[in-house]
Amino acid sequence: MLIADDQSLVRGSFRVLVETAPGLTAVGEAGTGVDAVALARSLRPDVVLMDVRMPEMDGIEATRRICAQPAGARVLILTMFDLDEYVYAALRAGASGFLLKDAPPAELLAGIRLVATGEALLAPTVTRRLIADFARRPPPGAPMPAGSPAGPGPASLTRLTDRERQVLSLIGRGRSNPEIAAQLHLSPATVKTHIGHLLAKLHARDRAQLVIVAYESGLVTVSGDSRDR
Repeated sequence: MLIADDQSLVRGSFRVLVETAPGLTAVGEAGTGVDAVALARSLRPDVVLMDVRMPEMDGIEATRRICAQPAGARVLILTMFDLDEYVYAALRAGASGFLLKDAPPAELLAGIRLVATGEALLAPTVTRRLIADFARRPPPGAPMPAGSPAGPGPASLTRLTDRERQVLSLIGRGRSNPEIAAQLHLSPATVKTHIGHLLAKLHARDRAQLVIVAYESGLVTVSGDSRDR
């Protein structure tokens, strides 16, 4: 794991926490966004703990560049600022999770392990912020304002089966796998299979990007309605 934060004391604290946890190792530290991108390329960590406010290059841009690298590391965003713009921009840049720096140590370590396995740390509170942000944005198909963050891009859902569209719409509403299984009367294993197909067909890294695709494609609206209804 790579720890990226502009404060050496914070980096040191995270390093001690990580290295005292079973199965976790810190392979390096970065004090700027530029260094984080370079070290992610050379050290090839599984996970990058990324601060948002970084000198030379902010954490959002560093995240975008790291996620664009071949076999790029998964990025867990850490910030003191619980602001909508950071949630949306981080997920659009390719981040797999978002946590506040004052999260309990056990929650942070659990988040690191979750993201390392390829899952997305997308708590319901984060999903609600993302949905709220979409409420302030143009409808699907409308031009985005200059300077809007890049992300997975507009997605065509034509290749999806009806069941995959149903699963995607529920992911967009923040439903967990067990909730999706119960609502659609499917086994948990079948839900995981459908999610795997969605990731492949939509070229999404993880569940976080599937949430974005569900809204940006217009499959799910901010009001909570789905075109599949």
